[in-house]
Amino acid sequence: MTIFDEATAVAKDGEGRYLAHPDRRFALTAPGGAALPVVNGGVMLATMLRAVLDCSPLPHPVATSAHFLRVPKLTQALIEVTWLKAGKTAATACATLTQEDQPVLVATVTTGAVPLSEPAMHGNAPDGAGLSWTGRAPAMPAPQDCVSLGTWPGTSGADGIAGYAAQVSMLLDPAVTGWRRGEPSGVPEMRGYFSFAEPRETDALMLAVAVDSLPPVVFGLGATGWAPTVELTMHMRLVPAQGLLAVQARSRHVSGGWFDEEAEVWDSAGNLVAQSRQIARVGRGRPGTASA
Repeated sequence: MTIFDEATAVAKDGEGRYLAHPDRRFALTAPGGAALPVVNGGVMLATMLRAVLDCSPLPHPVATSAHFLRVPKLTQALIEVTWLKAGKTAATACATLTQEDQPVLVATVTTGAVPLSEPAMHGNAPDGAGLSWTGRAPAMPAPQDCVSLGTWPGTSGADGIAGYAAQVSMLLDPAVTGWRRGEPSGVPEMRGYFSFAEPRETDALMLAVAVDSLPPVVFGLGATGWAPTVELTMHMRLVPAQGLLAVQARSRHVSGGWFDEEAEVWDSAGNLVAQSRQIARVGRGRPGTASA
């Protein structure tokens, strides 16, 4: 079992009830090594989806809308899943993660079945399920020409436990990394390649992390502090091919301490496998001190 699978594990505790435990190994840290009690939002979402999929009549989280209500604590949590509809092609559930009787994360999840990603799925190619069309992956430098974020300052806490950035591999397009040297690009965008540091199957749970994996797009504007997600919607389009995921994110509007972030995730076969849109708060801090 990988570290990610351990960190997102759930244990059934009755009908539609699951116990989980936000894991320090995927938490963010503040300058000086003091731990922020904040597990990456995508990892929290993956934990909730694990519970939903365990009791779903259909295999894939086609549409997920999650509201992050409170900062999760590094203590036991309860996930309760209530099914609102169970159809032949789509089933919808409401899931709530609580700690100390307070809701921390609430999500509506519609499950269904999506096809496997295959090579050359570009263009208009009707298949057995009807009309099929997809565009092409964005142009990015080859992985070997990208910048590895590695374990940037603040990755490990004072207790020496490695956090989120040590558990993932991020290779960023050099054009979006100026914030690391105090020279932000002036454009709210991020793009690069994502995988876990530990080899693992590329699946729906990994996509939940991928859509929230890169540094916040407002790093490109010089706002490099922790940028808490308030709401995130994810669409799963295909079961991804194995290998690196290419992630491209951008913002349409930043003002009043808020910003939106749209992300696309493309797999190693060059197909669009997930999309997301979130609204978040603009963070404050020094380069390299925190991530989304």
